[in-house]
Amino acid sequence: MSAPVPSLAEASAAIAAGTLSPVALTEAALARIALLDPKLDAFITLTADRARAAAATAEAEIRAGRRISPLHGIPYALKDIYDVADVPTTAHSRVLAGNVPTGDAATTAKLEAAGMVLLGKLATHEFARGGVNDDLPYPRAKNPWNPAHFAGGSSSGSGAAVSSGMVALAMGSDTGGSIRLPAAFSGCVGLKATYGRVSRRGVVPLSFGLDHTGPLTRTVEDCALAMQVLAGHDPGDPGSADAPVDDYTAGLRGGVRGKRLGYARAYGLEAGIDAEARRAMDDAAEVYAKLGAEVEEIALPALRRFEAACWTILHAESFAIHQHDLRTRPEAYGRVTRERLLLGAFVTGPQYVQAQRLRSALTAEVDALFGQVDAILCAPAHGAAPAARDADDGPWRRAQPITAAFNVTGHPALCLPAGFAANGMPLSLQVVGRQFAEAEVLQVAHAFEQATEWHTRRPPETYA
Repeated sequence: MSAPVPSLAEASAAIAAGTLSPVALTEAALARIALLDPKLDAFITLTADRARAAAATAEAEIRAGRRISPLHGIPYALKDIYDVADVPTTAHSRVLAGNVPTGDAATTAKLEAAGMVLLGKLATHEFARGGVNDDLPYPRAKNPWNPAHFAGGSSSGSGAAVSSGMVALAMGSDTGGSIRLPAAFSGCVGLKATYGRVSRRGVVPLSFGLDHTGPLTRTVEDCALAMQVLAGHDPGDPGSADAPVDDYTAGLRGGVRGKRLGYARAYGLEAGIDAEARRAMDDAAEVYAKLGAEVEEIALPALRRFEAACWTILHAESFAIHQHDLRTRPEAYGRVTRERLLLGAFVTGPQYVQAQRLRSALTAEVDALFGQVDAILCAPAHGAAPAARDADDGPWRRAQPITAAFNVTGHPALCLPAGFAANGMPLSLQVVGRQFAEAEVLQVAHAFEQATEWHTRRPPETYA
């Protein structure tokens, strides 16, 4: 059986030592994809020939002493809303049938410039908005821990590809939790950086004011390595922030002794998280206390206020983006996507303005909490991944993603493994930081990761 690919950090060290070649690593990844993807459906487009050529080039460059970054020669994959020149971008939709970009997304260009090797494009919910079981041109991605369960949305293929060991880095997008929820449900690490930290140029939009792009990885260290390449100002993205980029690996192992961590326990209770998720969160808070952090309970603003701001803005902006196609060829969309996008037609101008005002107020309230604490711990989901047949497919969800609070405020938020439910599905912890303090978020998350063994577990592969 083909083994999972090594982590970014492991692969980087092995390539630097000359014990692993980019060609061998790429072939191992392609073999892993051939073994598992027929059951997991993580990939929409596989760029095997391109990957082999890029790996051969990287190997020759490294052997000649021209290693251009720690990620040189390591494979990666993209959620299929990221543009790559001469490779289709479908957004998992009939609407974009035949769409072949002529240029790269800004993030794609950065990863390529770092010498990484593209394996292909990954499944998503249609336009990062639709449902799990829509009738679409490509199958839904399956959860590697149990293919009958939800892989998280909307970066479902990204979470499945990383968790199953097909790839060590996959790019996702996050408008209400779509990086963090696949990470939580598939048992890997996902970071939604500060709004404006990572470029969105060349990525199919859903909501101009809420969209974030970012990495899903096997470990927190891998996430730090990826962010070192991805972060930075892009004048071509109107939402991009011209802010200094930290060294994300320098303080990674600094621990949490003396740090003040706010545990938003009541926020999870208000959201209605289940007993297993509550226990995982309580256990995580106890781990941090044992590591020397000062853990105190804090109160986030009411969940309903976050929901009012987020979904008013998202509905209005997503309808504005899709209104032409919704009016001229609504049948091209899956049912769930179409119904969810059409809700935006009912948002009025005054409602949108008030939602933006509420967003500003909520951001200020969360900013104020960071006068008391260095990072916030809270639940990312109501529990472990549900069965796919039970996933919510209505136009207005029965329970909105509780991750969306930090799309509203723009604060960086990371999810990482924090236990398992009784049925064997992963549970997760969310760490939130100050604006542009991704380095501190990574440091806090890394301390928990290294103090626990949850990240060392792999899906059972009984379906392989």
